[in-house]
Amino acid sequence: MMPAKITRTTSETSVEISLVIEGSGKSKLDVPIGFLRHMLETFSLFGAFDIGVKATGDMDVDQHHIVEDCGIALGQAFREALGNKQGINRAGYFAFPMDESLALVAVDISGRPYLNFGVKFRRPKIGDLEADTIQEFFQGFTRGLQATLHATMPYGENDHHKCEALFKAFGKALYMACSRDKKLLNGIPSTKGVIE
Repeated sequence: MMPAKITRTTSETSVEISLVIEGSGKSKLDVPIGFLRHMLETFSLFGAFDIGVKATGDMDVDQHHIVEDCGIALGQAFREALGNKQGINRAGYFAFPMDESLALVAVDISGRPYLNFGVKFRRPKIGDLEADTIQEFFQGFTRGLQATLHATMPYGENDHHKCEALFKAFGKALYMACSRDKKLLNGIPSTKGVIE
């Protein structure tokens, strides 16, 4: 695994990502949405990934473009850093409780982008983050990484707890998927011999 740097620039946003998968959970985040910044910091810490994010965009329109593009660029950074995926577990899952809430996330770095998102929020905003953009972040991430991701919340009351449990489970599940299996270090985790 190599460090990765991604720049995604459109007429709506500019997102720069730096990533070290085998890191120590450090993050440097310049993101104009405070609660998204908090969730990325949480993801970085619980996945033990070193992540840098600098994001700007058309916040005068709404948050959709910048949140989605952060997800896409972050997924692309993981895809670049993983290279041919040799020796990784490929799949990972985690159940993370936070007080009254429980988040379940399973991910397969399969080369096939798919999201099943079974998480509902009560409020239109969590802090300053528009709640309906959270699914768009994960949709973008699965497209960028070319991975399958299932996220669900069997129960929970407080939207802050629900979202934080979700990003903690996401970090832990991806840590497992990206980790190297010492028994498979020379192989690609696919019967096809390649993950594209």
